[in-house]
Amino acid sequence: MITNSRKYMRNNSLLIFNIFLVIGDFLALVFAFSVAYILRVSLDHRAISVAIHAKTYLLIFLTLMPFWILIFALLNLYSSQFFEKRFSEIGRLLIGSFIGILFVISYSYINKLPIFPARIVTLYGFLLAFFFVLLFRTLARIIRKQLFKFNFGINNVVIIGKNKSTDLLVDLLSNSSDTGYKIIGIIRSTIPNVKLNNFKYFSNFNDFINSKTADKTHTIIQTELFSKNESNDEILTFAQENHIAYRFVPGNNELFTGNITVDLFHSIPIIAVHQTPLIGWGRVIKRLFDIIMASLLFIIFSPIMLLILIVLVLNHGDPIFTQIRLSRFGSKIKVYKFRTILKEYNKMSPEDAFTKMGRPELAKIYRSNGDFLENDPRISKLGRFLRRTSLDELPQLINVIIGDLSLVGPRPLEPYELEKFGKKNLILSVKSGITGLAIISGRRDIPFEERRKLDLYYVQNWSFWNDIIILFKTVIIIIDHRGAK
Repeated sequence: MITNSRKYMRNNSLLIFNIFLVIGDFLALVFAFSVAYILRVSLDHRAISVAIHAKTYLLIFLTLMPFWILIFALLNLYSSQFFEKRFSEIGRLLIGSFIGILFVISYSYINKLPIFPARIVTLYGFLLAFFFVLLFRTLARIIRKQLFKFNFGINNVVIIGKNKSTDLLVDLLSNSSDTGYKIIGIIRSTIPNVKLNNFKYFSNFNDFINSKTADKTHTIIQTELFSKNESNDEILTFAQENHIAYRFVPGNNELFTGNITVDLFHSIPIIAVHQTPLIGWGRVIKRLFDIIMASLLFIIFSPIMLLILIVLVLNHGDPIFTQIRLSRFGSKIKVYKFRTILKEYNKMSPEDAFTKMGRPELAKIYRSNGDFLENDPRISKLGRFLRRTSLDELPQLINVIIGDLSLVGPRPLEPYELEKFGKKNLILSVKSGITGLAIISGRRDIPFEERRKLDLYYVQNWSFWNDIIILFKTVIIIIDHRGAK
């Protein structure tokens, strides 16, 4: 029988880490505003706006910082779901720091209490608060992973089931020093003859309950349901009675992706699953962001675009290349790109172009390789540069402004390409984008099927913050020339 007190002790590692984060964030914020005060008052010899004694200044911030921590908590910065999402954590820290400084300014205004000795201290405080909290959390993350190597804070997992999800979990959680999870047992109807792992196998749940492994378990993950409801109820009851976390992987994974709402329908609880979370205000915000950002980028890059346009007119004739692609709800749109093909092969199919140059065998290689050919002889030297730097796609900003495309979304594909993918209607439930998950994950370095799965994941798990992350990573990839062919 599992001893509850021992179980509570083992599960306290996550709580301890959360408390550590709260204390660390608090100290980092106090240190940030202390440094801001020193930079302006002690090291800067210019006259200050209000004479505030250092002790008074510090006491005020010691009083206000708990409210700042509360703002972080409301942004879920102490939730375990963000511990491994670095970009989301950074974004929320930035937002939390901005809201926090606004809170301090509002408190000062409402109470007519001068807090900052000079206006620049406000800016110093905001920037230093974000920097020091981010620095502390980076160190905390490193320390936590180091502790995993000493088996401290490890979450012991038992998996129930025998399917692809089970195999995937075993693979994903194989490195406990990195994930913080360690599989210690698998319950399945048939035990494999060859056991390649260190964990134990159990042929039924009762064998597991009566073993020492049960006493070490922190989390149970069930990857398939038993035919008898009583067996499923037994697992859930055991987990609840012994304070073990319980997770369930649905057999139909796609059913529980996208936007899920739970409501009462004539007194009956129902789950509604939408194709994508990109509905309602999400679509409005995304469209406004597209218009503003695409317009700004168009203005910024207009001199470069004009220069490319002139060079292409002089060397290629027609500078703009258009393709019919699919976007939201399967609508056909014209996608604009700078022409990268040599003048003599303009407006010719790949088959006709390769035949014209006397190398018809290249057409078959081109098609079998997903419409790509290393050192394609049809592409000009300027075209290779434009493709390598992704400058050939700048005209697509026009597509975004007029509403055909979004900045971020599934890759716009030709109709025949999507015919290869069985879930094309799900992908086409949102606008196609200039960049997306497939772009930042390797472009042509990953197979067609994998790229479409990434597109599908984006559609079903859309968030505005993920769009920002994808745009940021796209810039890095373009600078590094990765995946551009």
